[in-house]
Amino acid sequence: MMRFLYAFIALLVVTFPARAEIAIQEITTPAGINAWLVEEHSLPFTALEIRFRGGTSLDRPGKRGAVNFMVGLLEEGSGDLDARGFAEARESLAASFRFGAYGDAITVSAQFLTENRKAAMDLLQTALTEPRFDAAAIDRVRAQVMSHLASRTTDPDAIAGETWDRMAYGDHPYGSYRAGTAESVAGLTRDDLVTALNDALALDRIYVAAVGDITSDELSVLLDDLFAGLPATGAPMPPRAEFSLSGGTTVVPFDTPQSVAMFGHEGIARDDPDFFAAFVLNEVMGGRGSNSRLMQEVREKRGLTYGIGTFLVPADLSETIMGQFSSQNGSIAEAIEVTRAEWARIAQDDITQEELMAAQTYLTGSYPLRFDGNANIANIMVSMQMEGLPVDYIATRNDQVMAVTLEDAKRVASRLYDPEALHFVVVGQPDGVVSN
Repeated sequence: MMRFLYAFIALLVVTFPARAEIAIQEITTPAGINAWLVEEHSLPFTALEIRFRGGTSLDRPGKRGAVNFMVGLLEEGSGDLDARGFAEARESLAASFRFGAYGDAITVSAQFLTENRKAAMDLLQTALTEPRFDAAAIDRVRAQVMSHLASRTTDPDAIAGETWDRMAYGDHPYGSYRAGTAESVAGLTRDDLVTALNDALALDRIYVAAVGDITSDELSVLLDDLFAGLPATGAPMPPRAEFSLSGGTTVVPFDTPQSVAMFGHEGIARDDPDFFAAFVLNEVMGGRGSNSRLMQEVREKRGLTYGIGTFLVPADLSETIMGQFSSQNGSIAEAIEVTRAEWARIAQDDITQEELMAAQTYLTGSYPLRFDGNANIANIMVSMQMEGLPVDYIATRNDQVMAVTLEDAKRVASRLYDPEALHFVVVGQPDGVVSN
């Protein structure tokens, strides 16, 4: 049955045209749930995306990893069904459920056939409101989390990320890995998981988007039934995360022939009027295209890395601009030097009209390609809601990208890029690189 669903999904990718003109309906259910809907009745299939704001940042003091652990148990039995019974019931309905735990949100993705809609949503409703948290399932998922945490101790990328977060955010939830530590996870009890469930899955932090073979009236009934039983309010959101990492370099010794470097500093908020200029500038500096400055200077001209990129991170509670690359221990010092030089160069308004136009062309040309199926469209719509974007954003986004002028780019470059604040965390045995 699952193969049948996957065949429908594959067909949907082909038949749903890639486009950036999406007719979004805004609905409010009788119970007060707000949702966005795109009706697409060509196939008897619907994709539903749900977000609960807060995510693993809602872990209580001393209980790091509880929300992540709890989310890992949502498919491990609910209501009258144990883990095996739940899996068999979902399989028999040709339904797909995915649950994720991230720093700012818990994600729930559901895909189901129209003929099985009611039964599939009844099953999902029990997962959200009646998870069993059986002892055997807790032991099994705890072992999986422990194995994952152990693997991260030998992963240079993970070590770099955790070092960066700890130095940048300290005791704030952003300052530690969302899955916790071996010690914190070992100490979590069933009561801790129940508390995490009630803290995180609540009606006051829900965002919903749906795309597919469903009408607004049908979706309204579905959502009120689905969320019945959730608490009205969850735990308070944590405060903003104060960024405390200044410019410099931190080396974490690790026995490997190739070092990993993570770098960045404070960034720009998603609702800042200069965000689109910063977005285009990031494409010039280290975006996904192979013609970015860092790819040209660090890889193409000098062969110091296989790849280097930068990205804006406008999180709910802090904003950064980040980058990452790896290089041989003997060459990473030069790669860092070149990166710092490019950071300083763009901050000095050294950007051309040709670079700006190339970045805008790439960003506007690639955008419609994201709309290649019901699930992707639903995911984009629910993300828009969480970011506070208007319903017409999909239609206006490319216009906003193209509206960035060279004057805007130069002004925002001098504001955003700060070579003195740039910090590198390097994991490895880098020649000529020391902590300062």
